[in-house]
Amino acid sequence: MNLSIGQVKAPIEAELEKFESQFRGSMKTSVPLLDTIMNYIVKRKGKQVRPMFVLYSAKLFGEINERTHRGASLVELLHTATLVHDDVVDESYKRRGVFSINALWKNKIAVLVGDFLLSKGLLLSIENKDYDLLEIVSNSVREMSEGELLQLERARFMDTNEEVYFEIIRKKTASLIASCCQIGAASTQPDTAIQEKMRKFGELIGLAFQIRDDLFDFGDNKSGKPAGIDIKEKKLTLPILYAMAQAGSSETRRMKSIIKSKMPQAEKISTVLAFIEKYGGLDYARNKMTALKNEAFEILESTAPPSESRNHMKNLINFVIERNS
Repeated sequence: MNLSIGQVKAPIEAELEKFESQFRGSMKTSVPLLDTIMNYIVKRKGKQVRPMFVLYSAKLFGEINERTHRGASLVELLHTATLVHDDVVDESYKRRGVFSINALWKNKIAVLVGDFLLSKGLLLSIENKDYDLLEIVSNSVREMSEGELLQLERARFMDTNEEVYFEIIRKKTASLIASCCQIGAASTQPDTAIQEKMRKFGELIGLAFQIRDDLFDFGDNKSGKPAGIDIKEKKLTLPILYAMAQAGSSETRRMKSIIKSKMPQAEKISTVLAFIEKYGGLDYARNKMTALKNEAFEILESTAPPSESRNHMKNLINFVIERNS
């Protein structure tokens, strides 16, 4: 049964509202231009998947508290900062169909806004002596930067294999979901061994989440992501990498030259998709995604005691990985 985002949020609706209120408060500023941009950021917020991972991870081991809310705000502040900076780097003028900060206020202001959000997150932690939470998120931001740079380097030379691909997505995407789950657990559970298990649990979910996103690139979705964007950016994702590993070297070389070519985008996507389907790349990626989700469920069941919260966390995972948008 596919649950809606409303059904997934329902058990923590009140806690999410409190988080939203505190998050808005943490972005307040006396600079009118900055305040306008902060209001714009708050209004265009997405599904709040990351704060939900923090809150549900906390609920697995105790009651959501002020430290949980601060942890969720910290993740959102730093994550939003990285998105604002990413849009500048990628020269992207829309995100999920909405204008980016750099599209409306230009690059210089966007970079400064990202810096402001980053400093707000640092101060929120330091003022409340949440040094452990700050360390978790800081490690995640470092890994995200490393992952982006590794991907850019490999895309330039189209030099990626499955092992490198997983290293890139572990750093780029999974590290943030991992930090959400670790922070949530740390806010209600002092046992560092359990916190580490929750970090690993979140990492597996993040890997599966990214594979789902990669599948969107081949039209396997109703999301806001345009089909073929990864191909356009010469990113070799799991379905393509698996197909290339099965094909002969001459066919792989031909496919790489097609991806690099100036062939019309629609024709390029259909050619690459036919190649992937020939070698079962989409099925391989879907199976890998399911295996990662099942591994995460095993960690969840062996780490967190049986409870309604554990079932709610499973619903969130299913929603995130089986989503069509």
